[in-house]
Amino acid sequence: MTTSKPPPLTVVQPGGGQVGELGDIGVHFKLWGADTGGALAIVEHPFPVGALVAPHLHTREDEYSIVVEGEIGFRSGDREAVLGPGGYITKPRGELHAMWNAGAVPARMIEIITPAGFEHFFREVAELIAAGPAATGQGGDLAERYGLRFAEPDWLPDVIERFGLTA
Repeated sequence: MTTSKPPPLTVVQPGGGQVGELGDIGVHFKLWGADTGGALAIVEHPFPVGALVAPHLHTREDEYSIVVEGEIGFRSGDREAVLGPGGYITKPRGELHAMWNAGAVPARMIEIITPAGFEHFFREVAELIAAGPAATGQGGDLAERYGLRFAEPDWLPDVIERFGLTA
């Protein structure tokens, strides 16, 4: 008789998981690709008032966001939305997108990344920031290694002005 082992069980208690800073926003690691057979990763991002995640696009993964506190603005392609708690949005790979705190109080969202792997970009950025200013210059090829592209679209100054963001 052959007995098979059950799949691994990962438990992350409320408030649990590794925490880091990414510059304007934070990151709380909840599920890593290793926890899901590479299918997906889940992180939480706290957004202080005025925080902006610069316009960028992913070449390897899709992102799905769920707002759980405050209001977060999203721009993906030519579409813009502001979502409150319980709002969901998709951010497909290959499409330029940005996110920001659209309200007057701190906000937070859950980010589902599929397939997994991009959570390691967040880990590397957080490690560089934690190491201090001398180390931040060492991440020059980080975006390229993870298939991330940044841009400055013509709509960005308007979003910064309308929401009083820190550019």
